[in-house]
Amino acid sequence: MKPTPKKYFLLLLLCNFLASGIYASDPPFSVFKNDPWVNEQMSRLSLDEKIAQTMMITAYPKQNEASKAAVIDKIRTYKPGGVLVMQGTPVKTASWINQFQAVSETPLLIAVDGEWGPAMRIDSTVQYPYAQSLGAIQDTSLIYQMGREFGEQLKLLGIQMNFGPVADINTNPSNPVINFRSFGENKQNVAEKAWMVSKGMQDAGVIPVAKHFPGHGDTQTDSHVTLPLVPHSKARLDSIESYSFRYLSKKGISGIMTAHLSVPALDPSGKTSSLSKKVVTDYLKNEMGYRGFIVTDAIGMKGVRAEPGRAEVEALIAGNDMVEFVPDLETAISAVKEAISKKEITEAAIEEKCRTILAIKRWAGLQKYQPAELKDLTRKLNAPKFGVTQRKLIKASLTVLANQKILPVQNLENEKIASVSLGSSSKTAFQTMLDNYTQIDHFVLPKNASEKEWLQLRNKLSNYSLVITAIEGIHKYPAENYGVSAIQQKATEDLVADKRSVIVFFGNAYALKHFSNIHHTKGLILAYQGTDLARELSAQLVFGAYGANGKLPVSVDQRFQVNDGISLKGNQTFSYTIPEEVGMSAEKLALIDTIAQMGVDEKAYPGCQVLVAKDGNVIYHKCFGFLTYDNELPVEKNNVYDWASLTKVTGPLPALMKLVDDKKFNLDDKFSKYWPDFIGSNKENLIIRDILAHQARLAPYISFWMNTVDKEGNLDANVFRHEPSDEFTVRVSEKLYMNPNYLTQMMDTIRNSKLLPRKQYTYSGLSFFIFPSIIEKLTGQSYENYIKNTFYKPLGAYTITYNAYEHFPMQQIVPTENDDLFRKEKICGFAHDEGAAMMNGISGNAGLFGTANDLAKLFQMYLQKGYFGGRRYITEETVNEFTRIQFPESRNRRGLGFDKPLINNYKKDLLDAFPAVSADQSSYGHGGFTGTFAWADPKNGILFIFMSNRVYPTRENNRLYQLNIRTEIHQAIYNSILQQ
Repeated sequence: MKPTPKKYFLLLLLCNFLASGIYASDPPFSVFKNDPWVNEQMSRLSLDEKIAQTMMITAYPKQNEASKAAVIDKIRTYKPGGVLVMQGTPVKTASWINQFQAVSETPLLIAVDGEWGPAMRIDSTVQYPYAQSLGAIQDTSLIYQMGREFGEQLKLLGIQMNFGPVADINTNPSNPVINFRSFGENKQNVAEKAWMVSKGMQDAGVIPVAKHFPGHGDTQTDSHVTLPLVPHSKARLDSIESYSFRYLSKKGISGIMTAHLSVPALDPSGKTSSLSKKVVTDYLKNEMGYRGFIVTDAIGMKGVRAEPGRAEVEALIAGNDMVEFVPDLETAISAVKEAISKKEITEAAIEEKCRTILAIKRWAGLQKYQPAELKDLTRKLNAPKFGVTQRKLIKASLTVLANQKILPVQNLENEKIASVSLGSSSKTAFQTMLDNYTQIDHFVLPKNASEKEWLQLRNKLSNYSLVITAIEGIHKYPAENYGVSAIQQKATEDLVADKRSVIVFFGNAYALKHFSNIHHTKGLILAYQGTDLARELSAQLVFGAYGANGKLPVSVDQRFQVNDGISLKGNQTFSYTIPEEVGMSAEKLALIDTIAQMGVDEKAYPGCQVLVAKDGNVIYHKCFGFLTYDNELPVEKNNVYDWASLTKVTGPLPALMKLVDDKKFNLDDKFSKYWPDFIGSNKENLIIRDILAHQARLAPYISFWMNTVDKEGNLDANVFRHEPSDEFTVRVSEKLYMNPNYLTQMMDTIRNSKLLPRKQYTYSGLSFFIFPSIIEKLTGQSYENYIKNTFYKPLGAYTITYNAYEHFPMQQIVPTENDDLFRKEKICGFAHDEGAAMMNGISGNAGLFGTANDLAKLFQMYLQKGYFGGRRYITEETVNEFTRIQFPESRNRRGLGFDKPLINNYKKDLLDAFPAVSADQSSYGHGGFTGTFAWADPKNGILFIFMSNRVYPTRENNRLYQLNIRTEIHQAIYNSILQQ
């Protein structure tokens, strides 16, 4: 059967119908167009008031009371449909909005330009990344979450509409106004991202308004100052410029903003697109089928080619529902009335526009308007959950554009690293974060530096194996080459040519084109923005705290093309974040502040610091008090502490674990196999496992120095002197030296000491005096070199060392005790433990120093079953063996070297518990006599580090224990874990 001409016509009509995009979805507010509340408002509004509903005025809450009064007067007199709020603080903005609503007979539609959230216009709020950054993100669910949070925050402020997202496809790298505000040049990427942020806002109850239709992405000029030309054909406009708006229309976006452009392919007359019926009605509404709300861009912009009043008329005639940024309401309303009388526009058209605006207000809940709550508003707007999303977005956007087997930076023992900030005059947040990972020397080169200054710095960098460079101070817009200076270009060129370099670029992706050889650097990370948070997170990426899979959203030049981006895996080093990102509460963790400060106030210690990590993320690290009770030097994160007995599990123990892995050390061998001096003694048959579990019957401790004291209390002059000499070479403290021959006497004293009568748990440090010598014999290296080269340096834990006085300024080292018995001086930088001090400061029982952060790295390696920062140090099997209870049947809680929770600890009251009641039985750690403590919980992923000098000025101070401070803090950590 042949098709009839009528059927051909119907088929053609259907094809045109489908091709035109008429299958656009209705926006969610459309169901309220005939709502009773809307009908009631329509019935009571006069024509002037209906016209006024199509007008939106502007308010600047940062201004004074006179400015506010003028806006209120306009609202009372002319009854506009809405107010666009610009700059201001959260509370002042919300307060003004409340006052505006209070004097308006019909609830106002409050809008804001919030492309990257309220922070675009309102200070003291979370600044989410710019659209260009977001364009690099591969997980669109993050974009949706961001949009939803936009909506939540705007509703807190009393705002119902957001003039965003920017849906323009930025195909012109020189675009002077859109540029970084666009999600990029790929039309599908832009459309999807624009929809996800819009859907998030709509789902949160806020109207999104996509801009700038029909597409501002390929213009050479700024519509704020002139009328830009979009020179493309209709086919090109359909394919590129308007693509995202078609996509959004089909998805059901509520609002679209019309731009002030010259688009000859749509309107050859040259009329501004926002005022063109051919663009707004014929193209957007009829051809594309859009059925949502349409608003102009600011009507006072220079791209508008019409007089005030007439511009508003033409905008409404063109098909816009609302005119934004109306400067003269009286003139605009009068002009529209005159146009109605001249039949340029019908009253019915005004009524339909008014009904649309009222339906939006009804959808937004304004029929039951409630003022914004001002109490705690700024705090609510900065809720931690918003910060979590902000961090996730930045991390997901980071784009690796070059990686010649250098990222993430690891094998730290082989590197001497410098960082250079090109474009800064002082140390940056990027460089400060780098400090957490390893020893780095920092340099800066201001943008206006001279070539002589660069040459001097270049010479200084010659001794470094790796230079991590941050390029800073890049402008958002293309003018003046994005602010790139000649010295930045020169320095980058030289660094790439001279050095193994990793470059992190903080700025607009397009600005990369101004760096001629940057693509040849060993590693290149594009961070898009120069916020402090972006700096911190980029520094973490350099060392592998997490992976990267960002893709370049734009083409820069032939070197850097759209969708470029190298995937990078994290290497299980530390990340530094906020508690909420790992399911903990910062508010609950604040109890730690109270407890720690109480310890200072009660003189349990002059000062302390607490570090908490969860699942490899450091989420709390704070300092309290001072180094001494003189209150001169405050505690700082880089302070170096005497770890005392924590040395046992951080010095000899990791070495022994590694030797077990290397089959050089057997836990069930006799100790005398490795220390033949015990053969023939009462210790010949002691088993290593028993010794490490503290049940080998060894005496708890020997005060070696007291064996040298005569009846008058004087030290034996054959053993100790106050000046060094050829015979007295062992430095015990600043003013005390020992004859090295006495070391043999110390070992003999251990050999000849009596064993305890029963085999049961009794803590003893004696074997740890000997383990360093055993380790030296088994490795063929000095004990200190072995543990530094095998563990500390690769971990980036460069502060862990013996004899801190040799490595750090004295003001960085935390003093321990005013020793008035043995050394008769204040101990600082020398081992507090007398026995360790007599071992030239290098012992297995005590003597190690280091920062809290570096101690945390070592313990996190244990928590991660022997793996950290891209390297396996110890096998998982060995870590499990050392950290399990060895002899539960004998009520001995200890692991091998490690302490463990009390038996049935979970049943105890907090006052009687050790450690926290909630610490899992699989957890382990150790404490130090000086007031230090480290505890790892593999089941809960919790690491707790506590540093103090509770023995200052005297070891007789036991208030740290009496006040149960460490256990209370430890329990507070568990109490902060949020229930899922």
